[in-house]
Amino acid sequence: MDYFKKLGTANVLMLILCAVIILVAEYLFLTGDQMHGLFIGLWAPTLLGVMIYLKLVDNGSK
Repeated sequence: MDYFKKLGTANVLMLILCAVIILVAEYLFLTGDQMHGLFIGLWAPTLLGVMIYLKLVDNGSK
């Protein structure tokens, strides 16, 4: 539980959102809508990249 407090609420919500995006993408891909599954599946790494960028900017300003 201490780990989640250290991460912060916004980061935990973003990680949950990434997990949901991955599950939706897998569902779409496995049900036959492969192109949409791949397209939506690329959102998760993009969000993680934005999270990392914002962390680096925030740490750089301190």
